[in-house]
Amino acid sequence: MDAHCRKSFFLLAIVVVFISCSSFTVNAAIKAEQLESVLIEEMEDVLPHSSFSDGIDEVGEIIEVDEPWQMVQKKGNQFVVNDQPFYVSGFNTYWLMVFAADNSTRGKVSEVFKEASSVGLRVCRTWAFNDGQWRALQKSQSVYDEEVFKALDFVVSEARKYKIRLILSLVNNWDAYGGKPQYVKWGKEAGLNLTSDDDFFSHPTLKSYYKAHVKTVLNRVNTFSNITYKDDPTIFAWELMNEPRCTSDPTGDKLQAWIEEMAVYVKSIDPKHLLEIGLEGFYGPSTPNKVQVNPNTYAQQVGTDFIRNHQVLGVDFASVHIYADSWISPSITGVHLQFTQSWMEAHIEDAEKYLGMPVIFAEFGVSAKDPGYNSTFRDTLITTVYNTILNSTTKGGSGAGSLLWQIFPKGTDYMDDGYAITLSQSPSTAKIISMHSKRLSIFNSRCAWKCRWGCRKKMQLETSLYHDE
Repeated sequence: MDAHCRKSFFLLAIVVVFISCSSFTVNAAIKAEQLESVLIEEMEDVLPHSSFSDGIDEVGEIIEVDEPWQMVQKKGNQFVVNDQPFYVSGFNTYWLMVFAADNSTRGKVSEVFKEASSVGLRVCRTWAFNDGQWRALQKSQSVYDEEVFKALDFVVSEARKYKIRLILSLVNNWDAYGGKPQYVKWGKEAGLNLTSDDDFFSHPTLKSYYKAHVKTVLNRVNTFSNITYKDDPTIFAWELMNEPRCTSDPTGDKLQAWIEEMAVYVKSIDPKHLLEIGLEGFYGPSTPNKVQVNPNTYAQQVGTDFIRNHQVLGVDFASVHIYADSWISPSITGVHLQFTQSWMEAHIEDAEKYLGMPVIFAEFGVSAKDPGYNSTFRDTLITTVYNTILNSTTKGGSGAGSLLWQIFPKGTDYMDDGYAITLSQSPSTAKIISMHSKRLSIFNSRCAWKCRWGCRKKMQLETSLYHDE
């Protein structure tokens, strides 16, 4: 620890003792705010050279890290690494494998990891599937393109270099990149009598197709690192499916049975990694008192059931998506912000009361194509999400993190669905993301530093956490 780091450590110690040992008067609170403002300023200087940017130096070059690269685990309603807190500040970039499969675009994978790492983003969610499409990983049922698989190997290996962990999704509910409809198509080509894409969840043969893909991916030996995927700490978690829905069965029984079967199957191959479902977070028939929280009445008819689904054996944490512009109205309005906060708070509370597990808000954003969109609203939305997470974090709650949809490097505009954020072109957004990452880094570091008075699980740093420079 260098002199600058010792200085910040000393400042942090002062803040902790001040908060823990004082009864706050108004004047004392003001002094605490001023002191903690100094802490944040010091963390600005220190964190890029320490835990905040492990893996790269000031100019983005890869550096060696002394700390062992260990699996993320769950402890109660929080994530931990080496028994230390791990709150998630992350992002989505779904197309990494496809870009890595072409030498002309492979550099964009490194570029997005470098840029994300520079603002403290530490988890990336991406696809570990591409079924029967252009640059397919799975060209036909259980037939794989080795070059595309090597591209996925590269993504995993490159993420490790930048100290970014991956949530790998194993199939899509939608037809993009093949997904559920492609599996049904393969089944029909094999002579199966299938009447709905939702047969994916119930037909024994289609379930065997999915299991075969799971087994192939989890047992893959990375050609860059020589580490088997199921043993690689770079992988934060597996995701059963991106946004599963089963509209043919609003009771939710069909999807519930599929989740129960597949969660156990994944864990039978890989008991080390965490597992999540990939749900959007809609409440269903098992909790009729909760359906009013849904963004619309249709949401309770898509066959998902937030609490029931996440009580399945083998599921380690909850996932929720946030798209007020898709679910409520495309036109930008303050109602979107109100919904975002209430939607998050409801799921954090339920994760604590009924599930006893962390919850990650695994997709959130706003489209630049929405009527009335402007970057100021996007920044306000992101700030709303981050502050709601921090409100939970400061209390030791289940709000464990969030993943922006989505981060793109320069020159990938043709892939933009309207939600893309290019950090180098969005300085105000990049600053908000960076500050949030540093605030979470304080929590992630609090048990790592050997404070002589011990680690306080609910150490109160609200003033510093909510101080904006």
